[in-house]
Amino acid sequence: MRTRPTKDQLAAAYGKTIDDVIAPDLDVLFCGINPGLYSGALGLHFARPGNRFWPALHRGGFTPRQLDPSEQDELIGYGLGITNVVARTTARADELSPDEFREGGRLLTAKVAEYRPRWLAVVGITAFRTAFGLPKAKVGPQDAEIGGARVWVLPNPSGLNAHWTPATLGEEFGRLRAEVHSE
Repeated sequence: MRTRPTKDQLAAAYGKTIDDVIAPDLDVLFCGINPGLYSGALGLHFARPGNRFWPALHRGGFTPRQLDPSEQDELIGYGLGITNVVARTTARADELSPDEFREGGRLLTAKVAEYRPRWLAVVGITAFRTAFGLPKAKVGPQDAEIGGARVWVLPNPSGLNAHWTPATLGEEFGRLRAEVHSE
């Protein structure tokens, strides 16, 4: 069981980065907005209790059981990986500037071209719109490719995103999984 970071550890995590979970030729590279302080303190993606990424990943059929963030390296065995649009940790995503998102989009495009996942799944519609200059993008499959990968935009799984329930998040992840496995 993971220990909760202390207040001092959370403060020290500000501005840190977390290593990507990535390998060449993945089926899906999931891309978060940026790591929060809780994730930065633990060095794990989507680590904050209440973040619904791991449950949605399982409900969507990508993993045979719900993984704990501490098991993130197991994703590679399922053909999955994790990165972020912006690498640095912050307390809130609204601390990031539009310029940081655009630069993150440029770096993400290069990363995708280098590692060649079949799909890039960006977790957060607003970050996707800003990073790639596509203000009308909607959740779901996108027409344009990024770095040679097909693109699907997923809702932000943060517990703060009340528009999407755990069930509807799982359904949207499942739509992506169905498309990935239909090819």
